[in-house]
Amino acid sequence: MVDKALKDMTFEDFCRSVFNTKDTFHKPEVLKGIRAISTTQYILGPSCAAYLAELGAETIKVELPKRGEPMRHTTPFNEPFLYPLSRWMPEKGTGLGFFGANPNEKFLSLDFHKPEAIQIMKRLAAKSDVSCENYRAGTFDRWGIGYRQFKDLNPRMVYQWMGGFGGWGPGRNRASYDILGQAQGGCFSITGWPKEYGGMPSKQTIWIMDYWGGAISAFNIIACLYWRDNVSGQGQFLEYSQVHGAQRHLTDFIALYGKTGIVAQRFGNWEPLLCVHGILKCGKSSYPNSKNPQEQEVGFCFVSAFKDEDFKKLCGVVGNAELAKKYPTHADRVGSIAQTEIYPALEKFAADKTKEEVWKAFTGAGLVSQPVWNSNEAANQEHWHLRGSMAWIDDPTFGDVQTQGVAYRLSETPGRIKHVFKPVGADNEHVLANLCGFTGGQIAELEKKEII
Repeated sequence: MVDKALKDMTFEDFCRSVFNTKDTFHKPEVLKGIRAISTTQYILGPSCAAYLAELGAETIKVELPKRGEPMRHTTPFNEPFLYPLSRWMPEKGTGLGFFGANPNEKFLSLDFHKPEAIQIMKRLAAKSDVSCENYRAGTFDRWGIGYRQFKDLNPRMVYQWMGGFGGWGPGRNRASYDILGQAQGGCFSITGWPKEYGGMPSKQTIWIMDYWGGAISAFNIIACLYWRDNVSGQGQFLEYSQVHGAQRHLTDFIALYGKTGIVAQRFGNWEPLLCVHGILKCGKSSYPNSKNPQEQEVGFCFVSAFKDEDFKKLCGVVGNAELAKKYPTHADRVGSIAQTEIYPALEKFAADKTKEEVWKAFTGAGLVSQPVWNSNEAANQEHWHLRGSMAWIDDPTFGDVQTQGVAYRLSETPGRIKHVFKPVGADNEHVLANLCGFTGGQIAELEKKEII
């Protein structure tokens, strides 16, 4: 129930109260009591496990001994003074590519090629609710630690496999990466520039399909935990294909082709369904005195004015009344030929301005607009820090660290970042002693044999 004090608040104050970031660690966690084994690497699988860990699941990441998983060795900035790799390799560091998809986890190292490690995995599976993995389809099944083997040990386990093409079908043996998924899924065909502007497709610099696939996989796991605990009492096997996930992003373009035979084309920073609803190039840098070449570049600004009355306002701001007369309705504007005239006309207004000056002019007229921020500008925005979406945390291993927080809000059971990650094998003793019953001497012997 919502008490009277909350009912009497404005909606903004109500949200500020129930989502107060200062109360986060005083509230329960929604997945508390759920244990997940994460035998994942790169981004797709780790992000799935990380989302579970943010919600309170005890998530144990299992990596190969000493060097850990490949994502630890990505550039840039793979220097040891940044984030140490492991106590066995003090001269090596963990690259920042590992940073975004591994918070809140315990870290266990195991060499899956050795029978003792297989037995440890089975002990963990018998006491766990979830297993996440994204090795090539069938690899863990062949090693004896896949769903079919774990089901015999623990019928309640929810086992999520993630990969490129799925466990069956023509592409099942192919490896996949985010960019390959976007290519085969059709995303690149509509992302990039029209032929008049070079015609090149453009990939997302961030691994958007990996993080999105991780979120969908975590969603699947939570759904199956609910089904297990409230309906069947049984776990199940889940599959996520990166390629299928990518084509799901094509939204209306598949329906367009199916209905009309039209193949959607690249439209650059404009929008084929709305006009004006795109990004303008400005003429001046926001940091003219900066020594950073990237900051010396001119800026960009998004503006939306697809409603007829808003487009008329926009034309008033840029001082081009003739443009409003020539394209009075959205149907007049949305065609590709019209857009090739409209956007260059708008950019003439921005040619002697910074992105902030353009933004101020547009928002002053009541239009929806936003400067295109770089990572520096985003990292220092008060809005993110106020709401906990960006924060400096006192990490138990690495000290003061800036990191993204959770992107969603739960009033009674909020997600949280407890630590960003740990070195390889940091929790070997804790996991093996508490969950597998090993003594200190046995753990030392496992390390001597390079099993952990």
